[in-house]
Amino acid sequence: MVLPPADPVTTLGPYEPWPLLTSLSRRSTLRTVDLEENLPRRKQDLLAELARQDLDPLSVEELNERVAALEAEIVRTKARMERAVNHRASADSLFKR
Repeated sequence: MVLPPADPVTTLGPYEPWPLLTSLSRRSTLRTVDLEENLPRRKQDLLAELARQDLDPLSVEELNERVAALEAEIVRTKARMERAVNHRASADSLFKR
């Protein structure tokens, strides 16, 4: 079997045709890239958002539920802090000479 000679403009190797990215004669199957896709996402300041929220339209029952949810979040945050401190102490004792 004899293969035709490779066109050096549109191939990478002698018999491996790869269309160039600048080729307009072929339909591109390449995905467009959002340049902001790879940038780090800006962290929203959740505490500031929470403080800005208008509490006037909330009923007393909704406010009690909000307080309960915030108290539960405080407990969860303190538990996470305690685990982090214990983990650090364990690591320090393990690698202490």
